[in-house]
Amino acid sequence: MIKNALIALVFLVGVFLTALPAAKAFHHAAVPAAKGEYTVIIDGYDWGPAVSKVVLSLDETVTSVNHQDYSVSVKRQTECVALPAEQASGDRRVVYAYVSDDKGNVSSEGKHVTLVLEVAPNQPLSSPIQYSRNEKCRGNNWLDYQISITHNSSKQTWNKEADRVIPLIDRFDLSGKYKHEDITMAYASFSPESGSGKLPLIIWLHGGGEGGTDPSIPLIANRAANYASDEIQALFGGAYVLSPQSPTYWMDNGEGSMTSGQTNDVYNEALMALIQKYVAENPKIDQDRIYLGGCSNGGYMTLKLLLLHPDYFAAAFPSALAYHSQYISDEQIESIKNIPIWFVHSKDDSTTVAKETVIPVYERLKSAGAEKVHLSLYDHVVDITGFFGGEDYHYPGHWSWIYSHANECRKDADGSLVKLDGRPTTIMEWMAAQKK
Repeated sequence: MIKNALIALVFLVGVFLTALPAAKAFHHAAVPAAKGEYTVIIDGYDWGPAVSKVVLSLDETVTSVNHQDYSVSVKRQTECVALPAEQASGDRRVVYAYVSDDKGNVSSEGKHVTLVLEVAPNQPLSSPIQYSRNEKCRGNNWLDYQISITHNSSKQTWNKEADRVIPLIDRFDLSGKYKHEDITMAYASFSPESGSGKLPLIIWLHGGGEGGTDPSIPLIANRAANYASDEIQALFGGAYVLSPQSPTYWMDNGEGSMTSGQTNDVYNEALMALIQKYVAENPKIDQDRIYLGGCSNGGYMTLKLLLLHPDYFAAAFPSALAYHSQYISDEQIESIKNIPIWFVHSKDDSTTVAKETVIPVYERLKSAGAEKVHLSLYDHVVDITGFFGGEDYHYPGHWSWIYSHANECRKDADGSLVKLDGRPTTIMEWMAAQKK
């Protein structure tokens, strides 16, 4: 099992020693007077977001820094729920430090120092969000995350947040609002800087814990912002990304409970209207290359929109599908059998049980003659980085979206490699090649 302190230390130090030039790890002759301000850097990981770095503002120029000179403590609180004491406050481990600019970029000298903090999937003190489900709140919400940094010898402190950097999310426009009849939806969008001519659109639909009015939550809660990463963008030659946010949850039947397909939901009409409006307002979008995906609740809505609009989307990539096969007619299966779909699921998913959802849907599509339908069905959802236990570390089985966000899906249900033009491919490379 995971030895998180040691493994996370090796992971973080290894990453930064590879990415940064050699840093002189010795003590300052004198510590410059500080303004007491810091910048928080939040990175997205497979398991969710973590405060991974903190940038300290100094009054004087420095050329070196030693991470052992600093101590970091945090307080986490929210009006949504009373956190257990061990999750509400405590110390964060500083594993590396370097001289930087005010955004955490490495510099040979400067008036800022960046401290790299240990992160791991089972270290809640590192997370700036919290899931809760009660009368006050439902789903993930940002915390009041307070940091106090102390220089151990001088006792100088930094305890005032001046800025917050969230690298991939900062590429998105988070100001989107759309009203359809009595429903108002927030949405985030990304417009590619590279690429010529018409460009595809990737639409991501969040899970049940990311509804609300803050579109940054669906992007960070399970690393969906990765569709704007350089690696995935390169596969598409540049792609627009649209991430709508349900006010509650996509499977809301309007009566206070969820539908699994047996009754209608209240959002599919407004959502489709939003998609069509966004496409109309961005004429560079190739309407023959619109791709739709989502996890859990979003997997349900992905299939729902395919059933309602089978001629609109070029391909789909649902994960942890929450739509029950028993509520899909044979006529509906026939209507979507020619849509390229790559399902992603885990056998140990106890929330959206595979034998009730994705397995029969996949088998029915194949029996109907579907030629471009695939299913990556995993035994477990594991640590794909290898830094936190690898195959021996199991996330909840419901989290199969980890594989699609990271572009790790390669195999079909029978264990064979999915191929594109005769060679093995990945889910995103495959999808980029699909066209109506």
